[in-house]
Amino acid sequence: MQMKTLFATSVAALSLTAQAQSLEKMQWFNEPESYTIHEGTLEMDVPAQTDYWRIAHYGFTVDDGPFLYATYGGEFEAKIKVSGDYKVRFDQAGMMIRQDHENYVKFGIEFVDGKFNISTVVTHHTSDWSVIQLEEPIPYLWLKAIRRLDAIEIYYSFDDRKYTMMRTLWMKDNCPLQVGPVAACPDGKGFKARFSDFKVKHLPDQRRVEWLKNNQ
Repeated sequence: MQMKTLFATSVAALSLTAQAQSLEKMQWFNEPESYTIHEGTLEMDVPAQTDYWRIAHYGFTVDDGPFLYATYGGEFEAKIKVSGDYKVRFDQAGMMIRQDHENYVKFGIEFVDGKFNISTVVTHHTSDWSVIQLEEPIPYLWLKAIRRLDAIEIYYSFDDRKYTMMRTLWMKDNCPLQVGPVAACPDGKGFKARFSDFKVKHLPDQRRVEWLKNNQ
């Protein structure tokens, strides 16, 4: 009886994971007026005058960009492919991992002064910003994040084969996180952004693996 219950629970958990990775099953925070989801691709009209930022340097706080997310506990690897018809300064599209309105990271492509930048904003009460400027425009960018214990490593790739790490940041351990595509248009009148191949893979908990190794 216990084995049947365990099996049923495992099947249910796998089913929930599969649903969470389907864009149609995910939840909106700041749902945009216009978007489509078709065959695993999200295309949205990013609303004007939207962004995520807290306090530092500029002195204001905004939390109103479109963010489509599913919630994950434990340790995981998340990947997504992003592109956009960027037009004006600070147009951006990428992935966000969010604990709450004071703790999150967003990373992806940001259009600044006519250049494509691989951009990261880390917020723990106040925000910081780092960029890697690209010399040429790119058609799309792959993004990857790996959560282990109290750290998140974030990576980018131009081909989904070779990934380069661009940041490691702290995020509260053993706390559910919201993960998914995000976009913003702080200065402009809006633009189109596209997201595909979103996938989150569960990683075994490092502390549990170590405990099992020591208690066989």
